[in-house]
Amino acid sequence: MQIWVDADACPAVIKEILYRVADRMQMQVTLVANQLLRVPPSRFIRSVQVPSGADVADQEIVRLLEPGDLVVTGDIPLASDVLKKGGYALNPRGEFYTNDNIAQMLTMRAFMDELRGSGVDTGGPAAFSQSDRQSFANSLDRHLAKRKRSSHG
Repeated sequence: MQIWVDADACPAVIKEILYRVADRMQMQVTLVANQLLRVPPSRFIRSVQVPSGADVADQEIVRLLEPGDLVVTGDIPLASDVLKKGGYALNPRGEFYTNDNIAQMLTMRAFMDELRGSGVDTGGPAAFSQSDRQSFANSLDRHLAKRKRSSHG
């Protein structure tokens, strides 16, 4: 199992948590972005730069991920593709996308896009908070512990 990060929009504090997890768990963490990223020197952390363009990083993540891999993303269509390929998808606020909630999230995203397209100011997402950071760390730890138990059991 490895962790893939949709890194263009991933908050820096989340990347820092993932860097620590990579070294502590000796697990590959790969950040994919269409810009050059600086990552700490570690044999477990790497970055992949893809050409710019809509969804190029997303397509690369889906192409490379294996069933059971974890993808960290706030991108709902990418999360849907990850689930279809047998991966796990976790957003930076610590919420897992599941087969049970992804259809509703895609519908809500399309609705909000339609509102914005018709000129309605829908506001943006809430500011990223300390509790979001903690929720992400807790969800990640629970997921990794569960995966580790199932691989040893």
